[in-house]
Amino acid sequence: MRLRNIPGSREAIAENFFCIQNPEGIKGKWNTIFKNDNPIHIEVGMGKGRFLMEMAGLHSEVNYIGIEMYSSVLLRAIQKAESLENTEGNFRFIRMDARELPEVFSKGEVEKIYLNFSDPWPKERHAKRRLTSREFLRRYERLLPEGGTVEFKTDNRELFDFSLEEIRERGWSLESFTFDLHNDPILNIGNVMTEYEEKFSVMGNPICKLTARPGSVK
Repeated sequence: MRLRNIPGSREAIAENFFCIQNPEGIKGKWNTIFKNDNPIHIEVGMGKGRFLMEMAGLHSEVNYIGIEMYSSVLLRAIQKAESLENTEGNFRFIRMDARELPEVFSKGEVEKIYLNFSDPWPKERHAKRRLTSREFLRRYERLLPEGGTVEFKTDNRELFDFSLEEIRERGWSLESFTFDLHNDPILNIGNVMTEYEEKFSVMGNPICKLTARPGSVK
């Protein structure tokens, strides 16, 4: 469920250290933001940022960028980031629509894309809005280098089945997948949970996960 609009959230985002303004102007130069040449991983639809910030804390050798469309949600992530006692400074946030990703990142600039518990957009006429639709896979192809990956987690089996089919139809390589992540002895190693993942797991919902790489571009 989306958070209601919070008065002043846009202003708070515009003035915050963790939030990047005018990201289109940094395309091809993201190493200047982090002041190193470490690989960049992005989470599209990061929500309140738990996953992103925990990953950043565990992997100082990687730079993380969280993409979030809603100001009120991003404000929660900002508050969480500011409450951290120690940070490597290896994460940032952008408030933007994911459809604009190719305007913000150059080819090969993003090594890995995380999609965690994305909006399922259940109506068929909205299928192209799903972050694992072939329309979005084409966008990811414009960012990822050869060997770059997308990781997707969800508790929505219909969305997961749709995603598997879109990946096959687009000619991507399906590296791994499971319909029950938390009981998978291999794929669950090192798994970092999101807020939704923890909530759905407690409810008894199995978590699906896949990892895929772009194939030859169609």
